Amino acid sequence: MTTGMFIGSREVVMARPSVKPRQVRDLLVKQFINTLQPADVLPSERSLAELFGVSRVTVRAALKLLEEEGLLRSAPGVGTFVAAPHVSKAPVLKSFSEEIRERGWTPGSRLVEANVAEADFNVAHDLSIEPGSEFYEIIRVRLADEVPLSIERVRLPARLFPGLLDHDLEASLYALFAKEYGIRISRHERRISAMNIDTPTAELFGVPERAAGLYVVQSGYDQHGRKVEHGRSLYRGDRYDFSTVTFTQQDNA
Repeated sequence: MTTGMFIGSREVVMARPSVKPRQVRDLLVKQFINTLQPADVLPSERSLAELFGVSRVTVRAALKLLEEEGLLRSAPGVGTFVAAPHVSKAPVLKSFSEEIRERGWTPGSRLVEANVAEADFNVAHDLSIEPGSEFYEIIRVRLADEVPLSIERVRLPARLFPGLLDHDLEASLYALFAKEYGIRISRHERRISAMNIDTPTAELFGVPERAAGLYVVQSGYDQHGRKVEHGRSLYRGDRYDFSTVTFTQQDNA
């Protein structure tokens, strides 16, 4: 079946792309990308075509899809390699774990600190709670296939999440919020700025001191419009980028 569009009186027929490259792409993820390490070399196009019983053209198209997703990189005359995790964060609200899992990697967290305290004026302002109210602070290193991508500090109003510190805090917090507390994050507000990574964080990330980083201040709102989180995260500049969508302001005058 084809789809068409008309330009004047001429119809331009556009064929729908074959599903085969997508199927081979999924097989490559399952059999190679999920089992190899970054910088490991994939078999040749010829070998992959024989393995999957498809043409080299189909294999090449599947490899191109994976390169566009950042899962593979190629070097002319050398071969195609498994890429180290790199995330391009689209302007769609998803948890870190969801984004990493969709790219074929295994998400993870390393808990650094979790405590409860009373909010001073600044924390109360950030969380829209009364000064003196209890809040949780959770600091975690976020991982993709055990590679550190970011370090995050999240603060949450304690009254909305009773007993939170008794749960597994190295799993997805958003999944925990939904399952245990009926709270779903439905909106983010972010401010992103560039900064140089300090020495302790550089050692944690395995990057040079003063390497580029992205500093993100974020507030999260639930399905009822309540502010339920305030976070500050530092992302590796060599492994993370953010994209945004900008709309023209409508003149209602």
